[in-house]
Amino acid sequence: MSQTELTITGMTCAHCQTSVTHALNAVPGVTDAHVKLSAGTATVHGTAQPDALIAAVLDEGYGAQVAHPQ
Repeated sequence: MSQTELTITGMTCAHCQTSVTHALNAVPGVTDAHVKLSAGTATVHGTAQPDALIAAVLDEGYGAQVAHPQ
Protein backbone atom coordinates (compact mmCIF):
# COMPACT_ATOMS: atom_id res chain seq x y z
CA MET A 1 0.00 0.00 0.00
CA SER A 2 1.24 3.48 -0.76
CA GLN A 3 0.42 7.05 0.16
CA THR A 4 -0.26 9.82 -2.35
CA GLU A 5 -0.31 13.50 -1.45
CA LEU A 6 -2.46 15.76 -3.61
CA THR A 7 -2.87 19.52 -3.78
CA ILE A 8 -6.56 20.35 -4.26
CA THR A 9 -7.78 23.70 -5.61
CA GLY A 10 -11.24 25.23 -5.64
CA MET A 11 -12.48 24.02 -2.25
CA THR A 12 -14.19 26.81 -0.30
CA CYS A 13 -16.35 25.08 2.32
CA ALA A 14 -17.02 21.88 4.26
CA HIS A 15 -19.32 20.63 1.50
CA CYS A 16 -16.43 20.88 -0.96
CA GLN A 17 -14.21 18.93 1.42
CA THR A 18 -16.87 16.23 1.79
CA SER A 19 -17.38 15.98 -1.98
CA VAL A 20 -13.67 15.54 -2.62
CA THR A 21 -13.34 13.01 0.20
CA HIS A 22 -16.22 10.90 -1.14
CA ALA A 23 -14.86 11.09 -4.70
CA LEU A 24 -11.41 9.91 -3.61
CA ASN A 25 -12.79 7.11 -1.43
CA ALA A 26 -14.83 5.87 -4.41
CA VAL A 27 -11.73 5.27 -6.54
CA PRO A 28 -10.92 1.54 -6.74
CA GLY A 29 -7.85 0.75 -4.64
CA VAL A 30 -8.31 3.60 -2.15
CA THR A 31 -8.40 2.41 1.46
CA ASP A 32 -8.58 5.87 3.08
CA ALA A 33 -8.63 9.49 1.99
CA HIS A 34 -8.20 12.45 4.30
CA VAL A 35 -8.87 15.93 2.88
CA LYS A 36 -7.83 19.13 4.66
CA LEU A 37 -9.91 22.10 3.55
CA SER A 38 -7.69 24.76 5.15
CA ALA A 39 -4.50 23.37 3.63
CA GLY A 40 -6.02 22.42 0.27
CA THR A 41 -4.49 18.96 0.46
CA ALA A 42 -5.50 15.33 0.41
CA THR A 43 -3.64 12.31 1.73
CA VAL A 44 -4.76 9.10 0.06
CA HIS A 45 -3.76 5.58 1.13
CA GLY A 46 -4.08 2.55 -1.09
CA THR A 47 -3.04 1.23 -4.47
CA ALA A 48 -4.92 3.65 -6.75
CA GLN A 49 -2.86 5.42 -9.40
CA PRO A 50 -2.43 9.20 -9.05
CA ASP A 51 -4.08 9.78 -12.46
CA ALA A 52 -7.24 8.03 -11.25
CA LEU A 53 -7.29 10.13 -8.08
CA ILE A 54 -6.86 13.37 -10.02
CA ALA A 55 -9.59 12.35 -12.48
CA ALA A 56 -12.01 11.70 -9.60
CA VAL A 57 -11.37 15.17 -8.16
CA LEU A 58 -11.69 16.83 -11.57
CA ASP A 59 -15.03 15.06 -12.10
CA GLU A 60 -16.28 16.80 -8.94
CA GLY A 61 -15.30 20.19 -10.36
CA TYR A 62 -12.12 20.85 -8.39
CA GLY A 63 -8.48 20.98 -9.42
CA ALA A 64 -5.88 18.46 -8.31
CA GLN A 65 -2.25 17.61 -8.81
CA VAL A 66 0.31 15.45 -7.08
CA ALA A 67 1.95 17.51 -4.34
CA HIS A 68 5.68 17.94 -4.70
CA PRO A 69 7.83 18.10 -1.58
CA GLN A 70 9.22 21.55 -0.84
